Amino acid sequence: MNKYIMRPEHEFPHQPDQSVNFNESVYTNAFNSASPVGGWMRLGNRVNEGHAELSVCLYLPDGRIACQFQRPRIEKNDRLEAGGITYEVVDPLKSVGMTYRGDVIIAEDPDQLRDPQTLFANGQRLPAHAHWVHVAESPVRGGEPANDQVETMYGRDFSLGHFNQHGRAKGFIEVGAERWEIDGRGWRDHSWGPRYWQAIYCYRLFIGNFTNGDGFMLLKITDANGSSRREGVLLVDGAYEEIVDMDVVTDWTDRADPSRVKIGLRTAKRTAVIGAEIINLAPLRNRRKAGDDILVSRIAEGFTRFTWDDREGYGMTEYIERIENDLLAGYPL
Repeated sequence: MNKYIMRPEHEFPHQPDQSVNFNESVYTNAFNSASPVGGWMRLGNRVNEGHAELSVCLYLPDGRIACQFQRPRIEKNDRLEAGGITYEVVDPLKSVGMTYRGDVIIAEDPDQLRDPQTLFANGQRLPAHAHWVHVAESPVRGGEPANDQVETMYGRDFSLGHFNQHGRAKGFIEVGAERWEIDGRGWRDHSWGPRYWQAIYCYRLFIGNFTNGDGFMLLKITDANGSSRREGVLLVDGAYEEIVDMDVVTDWTDRADPSRVKIGLRTAKRTAVIGAEIINLAPLRNRRKAGDDILVSRIAEGFTRFTWDDREGYGMTEYIERIENDLLAGYPL
């Protein structure tokens, strides 16, 4: 029996429940196959809190990061459009487009993102226009749980429904007077339900695409008791193979950022060893007030070159973990 219910209407905004932290989120990334340039965009509607979360992070070939983070006001959850981001369902379950028009802040050195208040106050601002269209090269994975016993990808305290998909990506990035074409591949997801970022204690997420159309989404998520769950898929010849085991070994910088990763995994059909070299990392944070406390999570977003046997491709490495007593919950594992 299928664990998830997935219908074309799930592509569109859902009726919010009464949760204060209800969130409807869409995310896409896209990277050029021939040169290291690309990025990701996310819009999360928190209509019961009266705002959306807008995130744009563009990795430019010379090492700069062009970014924007805002909380534009919204009153309804009837569209996925706010603050300059527009998300369009071109063909349900087959093709979507995402566009951003607005200013970006230029981080000449990604370490400037460790002090976002100073960067946003003093950093160079340029007009930007980023647009790409995703056309599916895989099935949709996930949906809404078929019953109360089915676990969601990140856990029910992070989203109720969630689905994702690999695809071809074509478009462009314009920053100031410069323009880069995107003709490659990417990944997208869509989730809805209650969400606090701090609901995740620690996880390591890897999303990659190769030039022949193969790819993967791999997740290791760990709770506060140290129990880990490993899940994900290899995309081979247009079909997903669920993983049955996975190990992750991380090399760290002196600032406790991931720099290289070795991933060993097994599906029912094959074993694979995937190498990850993080080309450029955006060291981000998320803060939330909870009573008298401020909860903080590290969100490290790494533009990554992946290798698998003779394949080479691009994608994202994302490390999220709570920061408690100035310590990263998952470091150094």
